[in-house]
Amino acid sequence: MTNKNNVFAVILAGGGGTRLWPKSRNKTPKQFLKLVEQRTMMQVAADRVAKIVDWNNIIVVTNKLYYQEVVDQLPQVREGNIIAEPEKRDTALAMLVGALFAKSQDPQAVVINAASDHTVTNEREFIRVMNAAVKTAAENDFLVTVGITPTFATSALGYIKISEDLKKLDHGLSLFKVKSFTEKPNIATARAFIATGKYFWNANMYVWSAKSIKEAFKKHMPQMYKLTAKLDSLSAKAFHDALPAVYKSAESISIDYAVSEKADNLVLIPGDFGWSDVGDWKVVYDLGVKDGADNVVTGEADEQKVLTLDSRRNLIHTNNSLVAIVGLEDMIVVDTGEILMICPKNRSQDVKNLVEKLKKENRKEYL
Repeated sequence: MTNKNNVFAVILAGGGGTRLWPKSRNKTPKQFLKLVEQRTMMQVAADRVAKIVDWNNIIVVTNKLYYQEVVDQLPQVREGNIIAEPEKRDTALAMLVGALFAKSQDPQAVVINAASDHTVTNEREFIRVMNAAVKTAAENDFLVTVGITPTFATSALGYIKISEDLKKLDHGLSLFKVKSFTEKPNIATARAFIATGKYFWNANMYVWSAKSIKEAFKKHMPQMYKLTAKLDSLSAKAFHDALPAVYKSAESISIDYAVSEKADNLVLIPGDFGWSDVGDWKVVYDLGVKDGADNVVTGEADEQKVLTLDSRRNLIHTNNSLVAIVGLEDMIVVDTGEILMICPKNRSQDVKNLVEKLKKENRKEYL
């Protein structure tokens, strides 16, 4: 059995979030923004895991460009625990490096992997499920994923299929063997999946012992294992100093493709705690506080900066300009001061295509 001193959290804070453009941009990705609360998404995520893990055991993996932002927003995290990735290499390397850093601090480390840009509405249930996952990972050679009980069909998320029920855990939770992964199916397939009761959303919410995930990489990703094998025997300073050489040679691949889809010791605990990945502006609307006309106002400004007339069910995000709308329904209006973006709520997933268009036209100043 593990104790709290052995439990670490690795918060991944290096991503972009192009579907939340123009607010989420290269210099200000969504995890550093106040989109849903008066605190940034990363601050909320860190406070949530700090209810399970000691602040000294929280590790943040971010891009070197955002190192100072993390230091400023999370003063409770030791600066030595902030890993600045020299290059983008997707989630496999980020999660492995985070686990190896935890292992360098404690050979018995059990690691909770947490995103910096997800929301949870039922924090008590989140803590209960994650503690069960920690106990399972500490007592067995299992890689544990917390699969989110789907509440609607969506093609924006991946799905995990379970096979047999392995055992009942404490407090009515169950542990299942994972059968397969499906990456972002179409809506018809997603509906069919949900109807079976055997599919869960893939939230990349993994819990494992540092030893087990290191062994998994040795088996399924031998090149990446070799590149990183010595990291967990280094001091904190030497660990950070070794990263540029590791990242220069490492493959860019997600944890799902690298390990999860190949591992025979992957198990799932269902989680039903109001999870959202805040993947687009419609989700920001859904999570927001509605006024009498079901409009949601977000941003650095207050409601006084928004003027509405005969307008309903809109999301208005303003950065101190006065935004006035007349007769609008079900729209998204985002004004950053530099960029104004307007689109129907039901096209919010297409915002990422605007970002692709800007990239093709080489208009880097707006990315």
